[in-house]
Amino acid sequence: MCKTRLISNAFAMLRMKWSMMTMTRIKIRKEQQDLLFCYDILKSVSRSFAMVITQLTDSALRDSICIFYLTLRALDTIEDDMSVPMNMKLEELKKFSSHLEDPEWRLTDVGEGCERKLLAQFPCVVREYRKLSKEYQSVISDTCERMAEGMCEFLQRSVNTQEDYDLYCHYVAGLVGHGLTRLFARTGSESSCAAEDLINANHMGLFLQKTNIIRDYYEDILEEPPRMFWPESIWSRYVKELKDLWWADATALQCLDAMVSDALRHIPYVIEYVVSLKDLSVFRFCAIPQLMAIATLSKVYHNADTFKTKVKISRPESCRIMVDCRSVYDFVCIFSEYCEHFLSRLEDGDASTPRLREILIRTINTLQNYKKQFLPAPHMRSLLTHYLGLRARFFTPHA
Repeated sequence: MCKTRLISNAFAMLRMKWSMMTMTRIKIRKEQQDLLFCYDILKSVSRSFAMVITQLTDSALRDSICIFYLTLRALDTIEDDMSVPMNMKLEELKKFSSHLEDPEWRLTDVGEGCERKLLAQFPCVVREYRKLSKEYQSVISDTCERMAEGMCEFLQRSVNTQEDYDLYCHYVAGLVGHGLTRLFARTGSESSCAAEDLINANHMGLFLQKTNIIRDYYEDILEEPPRMFWPESIWSRYVKELKDLWWADATALQCLDAMVSDALRHIPYVIEYVVSLKDLSVFRFCAIPQLMAIATLSKVYHNADTFKTKVKISRPESCRIMVDCRSVYDFVCIFSEYCEHFLSRLEDGDASTPRLREILIRTINTLQNYKKQFLPAPHMRSLLTHYLGLRARFFTPHA
């Protein structure tokens, strides 16, 4: 690694540390032990989501989303634990939303690590859930119930077609986008009109979920039995069995590229949703995960390591994204840089390349228009250029 890049990475890490020290500090009284548990376990199960949740400035929205996330994480833990007998799993998933009304319910010996602790101490989450406004509770319970129904459906059948794939991702992620948008509107953080058209919100969820499904191939294929969501309509064009991708040959890479190409088709809706947000903390909450997703897709594209390990963007890179994404202008600049880097790496002769090139060029053009629309005033551009503490854009996509 070159000296300049090492300095850039170190500076990004320092800026991230400083950001975490100076970010919105959540005031939790000593007697609020349940709420304290919720935020502590949130940091344990997902440090990145904890970061974007805790920076939300509206306390009602912040607490609602914290409880929302933990509820769905608990639900997901039950679905994911392959050691749980199918009949028990289906039974627990179907009635999970009803447990939100039972402050005594808990589940032991399911999941691993912090997720197991979350389920074992779920009464803490339920007691905080019951303190929320009824209109926030209804969003959480409704989303939880509908997601559980979708999980049960796909526990009993495979993901065969493109439609199956989109439907599964809708159940486990698109509905999250719906729920979050409804919470934004009900807390007044965003316009009530935002909750009337949830198409873009659904695509936001699908983009994130498909990124995770592609990235998690290696972990999922090792499950016993394997728990896979790559649609047969895509992988069957390249191999006889999904596990054959493990060899990571040229055919496997073509299949991987086709999966990435499918995920990128959600980008126009993602960009439209993010740039429409008015509240700065809500914007960052939504924008940062989407930037992480495009960074991850750029890294897994035509990358044989995807079939051998869990490919992740580096910690310094994730720090740069979190710290640098402070405005819509920042978002479109960073997203555009990843798309341009992605475009420069397209493989000639790959069947997915024409479609990928078309999507990326169209996206870059769209982002250029948004750059002009959200361009900072000249005096602010001068400050951002000369004072690294205000912008510090040492952003370099991975090689």
